[in-house]
Amino acid sequence: MNKLLISIFLCLTINLQANNTLLKQAQEYEKNQDYKKAMQIYKQLAEKKSIKFPKENIVVKNKEIIPLKNTLNTIDDHETKSTIEQMLESSFDIYPYESNYFFPISYDTKSKDNRKRNETKFQLSIKKPIVHDFLGFDETLYFGYTQTSWWQLYNQSSPFRETNYKPEIFVTVPYGKKDKTALKGFKAGFIHESNGQSEEKSRSWNRVYLESFFQYKNLFIIPKVWYRIKENKNNDDNHDIEDYLGYGDISFIYPYKDNNFKLLLRNNLKSNNNRSFAQLDWTFPFFGSKNTFGHIQFSNGYGDSLIDYNEDITRINFGISLSR
Repeated sequence: MNKLLISIFLCLTINLQANNTLLKQAQEYEKNQDYKKAMQIYKQLAEKKSIKFPKENIVVKNKEIIPLKNTLNTIDDHETKSTIEQMLESSFDIYPYESNYFFPISYDTKSKDNRKRNETKFQLSIKKPIVHDFLGFDETLYFGYTQTSWWQLYNQSSPFRETNYKPEIFVTVPYGKKDKTALKGFKAGFIHESNGQSEEKSRSWNRVYLESFFQYKNLFIIPKVWYRIKENKNNDDNHDIEDYLGYGDISFIYPYKDNNFKLLLRNNLKSNNNRSFAQLDWTFPFFGSKNTFGHIQFSNGYGDSLIDYNEDITRINFGISLSR
């Protein structure tokens, strides 16, 4: 999004005097992170014949590869042209969701049967916007998917020990105005989580949840509560999972210059058999890259993965993150 906005902004500045009023308004929207209104104005300016956008052609070994869409016959209808370009580019607006990372070193401090203490952990997380402002609350409905894997890379046969799959559907609703209130928005959704294994190793549960987002200066506070949808006892692989993972969690996120710190806390809130989980993530610049980050993650407690939801595990991870 930022790269696209910057490219459009550079093109518009060529015609700054002719479009000065609209351009300043768009820049103000963008400064306030209201990208939707900013893009509407940029699109209006872009449709003027006086503006020419830079080519998005690819150069390989000093030779330009011309995209197929640039060879099409002229199509007057804007919507038809957009549909054809989407077909050619396979564009479907996928965005990062939770952290996308790769940890070649994921070290469990406690020995366990049939597994190496050091393994590889990685996560893929994406989201797809479905519809926006359908109800008039400036809300956005998303489909999300997160997959986390623990890979026994340093074992002889290098098996994937555990993979957790989390498809979900959720809606985000912004709240309040800039600098007017600490509450910035809400998020509600349904999430399924399972590990795809069979028989005694099978784990799964379904939840509905509600999150709220608060901001105090550079600190973001995100409390989350959930309700587990009950299953038939004969088919429930982990009937006591709430005794270990509880009914919610809270995250604290603190960006400081080029660094980002995130603390996740979870507790079952029971005086008897109290169980908790804490995870601290630190991402930082990785050799000057703007879209790859060094990532250190430390976790302790119950719920490291679905297969180990009832195990107390202390783990430290080192690697890189592609989003944060």
